Parts: sequence; C-alpha cells; structure tokens
Amino acid sequence: MKKIINDPNNVVEEMLHGLAKANPAVIHSEGLGVISRKEKTAKVGIVSGGGSGHEPAHAGYVGKGMLDAAVAGNVFSSPDPERIQEGIRQANGGKGVLLVIKNYSGDNMNFSMAAELAEMEDDIEVDSVVVKDDVAVEDSTFSTGRRGIAGTVFVHKVAGAKAEAGASLPEVKAAAEKAIKNLRSMGMSMSACTIPAVGKPGFTLGENEMEIGMGIHGEPGISKTDIKPSKEIAKILLDKILDDYKASGIEMEGAEVALMVNGLGATPLMELYILNGDAQAYLEEKGVKVYRTFVGNYMTALEMAGCSLTLMKLDDELKELLDAPSEAPGFRV
Repeated sequence: MKKIINDPNNVVEEMLHGLAKANPAVIHSEGLGVISRKEKTAKVGIVSGGGSGHEPAHAGYVGKGMLDAAVAGNVFSSPDPERIQEGIRQANGGKGVLLVIKNYSGDNMNFSMAAELAEMEDDIEVDSVVVKDDVAVEDSTFSTGRRGIAGTVFVHKVAGAKAEAGASLPEVKAAAEKAIKNLRSMGMSMSACTIPAVGKPGFTLGENEMEIGMGIHGEPGISKTDIKPSKEIAKILLDKILDDYKASGIEMEGAEVALMVNGLGATPLMELYILNGDAQAYLEEKGVKVYRTFVGNYMTALEMAGCSLTLMKLDDELKELLDAPSEAPGFRV
C-alpha cells in the first residue's frame, strides 16, 4: 500500500483538519467529523455526509449556496447519529434543517436517528430526502434498493440554492425531491481501491477487464467485460440511463439535461474529457440537449480507476437553481 498518510486509523480527522486549513470559510469540529460554515444565516440548513473516501464529497460541498454542514464517517462507513446530530446543530439557522441522504442502510438508519435526537433534544425541525440515482441496481420497496452515487451532488446544489433564496423547509425539500425524480446515474470501474486501515485492494479485476455498474464502495456491478473504447462506454452507460427514464415514464427526446462526467479518483481528466465528448455526441443523436456540463472528480472511491455519468432532466426551476452561485470549493458556480 502506497499512500501519503500518517496513521491509517486517523486519516479522516487528519484529512478534515487539512481541509479546514485550506478553506477559511469553514469550521472543523475536531473529533466529531463535522465540517460546517462559519457564516450562520437565518435560512434552512442543508446537511449531508456519509463514509469518507469519496472526496470532495461531502466536506468539499460546504459553502454558501450548497451545504451548511457535512458529516464524515470512517472510510466507506456511515457516521454515527451523535456526529450527525452535531452537524444538524451546526447547520441550524432557526428555519429547520434538511438532510440529504445517500441510499445505504447505515446512512438511512443513522441519519434518521440523528433527526429524531435533534428534534427531541435540540428542538430543531428536521426533514430529509434520500438519493437513489444508480440505475445499475433495481429499485425495490423490500430492500435498500438503488444506491446514491454522484447525482447526489446535484441534489446538494439544488437544495442549497433553494435554501439560499430564502425558501421554507417544505419548499427546499420539494425542490430536492424534484431533482431526485429527474436524476439518473451509471458507473464503471477498471480497478479496485485500497482502504487505508485494510491495506490491500478489496477485489481484483483483470488487466484488460472492466466492471459495468460497480458501486462507489466496490459493490458488484452488473457485468464484467473487456475494456471498451470511450465511445462504447458512453453508449453502454447512457443506454441504461435513458432506458430507465423511459421505464419511469419520463420522455427524454427534446429534453434539456445537466450532464456530470465524474471520475472515481484515479482516472485522468484527459480521459474524462474524451468520455464527455463521446457522451455529448451520443446524447445529441438521441435528441437530448446538454444545458450544462460538469467534468471532474465529484464523488470518488479513493483511488479507483473508472467513472460515472449522471443526467438530471431540467425545467426552468432546476436550471435557475443549478445556475445559482456556489462558493463551495468542490463545486464553484
């Protein structure tokens, strides 16, 4: 294992300490895994978080126009309810707090418990939305169902902009739920990643092998295949996304979308830009217009090689919220 670290068991706190030193607009609540905005305003607070290892998610999205607090658990592990409750306290501006939760069982349980604690002990009104944008997994009411992946960043942006505009908690939640309804993502990987405290890769892929639909924690995908050219990867991922919109009754021909081409940590920008060109060409063939494009590392998996594509179908409100200013270092607009 080759990593620039000190103690493998203290990487999260040391990372947050370094992040706060680089961003004077935030506070690091040491020992609690919370990064929050220094500037407190009377508006709806937005909180997100989850396991570490997905940087810049989630602490990189704390800033005016996006999150008010982010709560970090250990690598690929949900933060405990007490940490999340502290994040809610830090984000509270007196107008209620919205939790943006990625759809994993640990996150669902711990964020829900934290919301109850904050309401009972701190008298803070808390509501939540759950992001489940990964079309590689079948949705289900009988299990956790679809995973929340890179599309979560668009939900941060929409909810943060709505709150910054002075909307009420129900209005902010409605905007976030609209974004979630119109959001679809699909990823692929070409290598494993190594959790610092474990010291070895969690799985293996062959030299010329890739996995379609793998999750951001190394969860299995839907198929393994030989490495494909960028054009074919774009087609495979976008066909699955567009088919899912169709199955949900959402018409995409003639639609305007936001497109995110997201790296998983080890894929160079050169390759992501190549994929972006191929994805946009394929969407044009399908009659889908790209309104705004984001290319880079937004929801990573440590040093995993691979990518994901995210589409968010837009209407006038979502365009306005997407275009609103953001001072978060991981997503400046």
